[in-house]
Amino acid sequence: MIHIETIYQTAYELHRQAAIKIPTDARQAVERMHAQETHNLSKYVLGQIVENYQLAVLDQRPMCADTGLPRFYVKAGNEAQVEGGMVALERALRQATADATEAIPLRPNRVHPLTRKDFNNNVGIHAPDVDYSFEPDGAWLDLTVVHKGGLFGGDYRMLFPADGIPGIKRFFLDSISEFFRRGMSCQPLVVGIGLGGTKDACVRLAKEAACLRLVGNRNPEPEIAALEEELMQLGNATGFGAMGFPGDGAIMDLHIEVAYTHTGGMPMGIQQFCFAHRRMTARIAVDNTVTYREDPQWFTPYYRREGIA
Repeated sequence: MIHIETIYQTAYELHRQAAIKIPTDARQAVERMHAQETHNLSKYVLGQIVENYQLAVLDQRPMCADTGLPRFYVKAGNEAQVEGGMVALERALRQATADATEAIPLRPNRVHPLTRKDFNNNVGIHAPDVDYSFEPDGAWLDLTVVHKGGLFGGDYRMLFPADGIPGIKRFFLDSISEFFRRGMSCQPLVVGIGLGGTKDACVRLAKEAACLRLVGNRNPEPEIAALEEELMQLGNATGFGAMGFPGDGAIMDLHIEVAYTHTGGMPMGIQQFCFAHRRMTARIAVDNTVTYREDPQWFTPYYRREGIA
């Protein structure tokens, strides 16, 4: 039995670690971009980002004053049992978010969309977001915290089969030019693309692709992996650099996830995960031991399954 107190303590610690320490894959990607950048302004900005990563860990403070919108991804082994059930789990996640907002601190970004009512704790209606997936066997619970910026870098377009790869490229370039030219996406960043499914599914997949795959990870389908590489090279050939300045590149990596879709359409979602790459995962075992790691391991073969089983 996984205890609720263990879930609460783990969720709180995940918030703390995610806010402060950049994951190794993203940090090393920005360091490489800094070393290779030839434009003075972009190179300066990238150098400041790398220095800020170091200072955040040294001072044990959030790496960015805007700590984004906290959200959870929960992956449960099929044999996992949670004390008090899933309602108790969600209450623990919400309490951990409220307490972490005050103590770390996180910026209280969540408000009512019309009245602007603010509890100053990042908790409210449908906040924080909690998404779920499940795995066969296993008596464990994986919790992943992501603190993602919530304003810019998200886009959607309904494409059609006849648009093909050229249509995908056109929408991709339209989207990054809209946000990159003003530094609105806080680049360098990871671009996530969701293809297929329904409108909500492709946007969800785009966000998961941006936030939950490591830099350098490729989709297991060779055709999709090749398109990831091609789009990343295309995006980095546009002349955009760090924070809207001219540069040799603004994209750390590009990830594509797909879902089977309606025969008449090809919906496409785009999400961008900025250089404040706040992400951390923990596995809670049935004996309530906790193991922290940087790789969410979200996109398993079971999660991408095509058949019934």
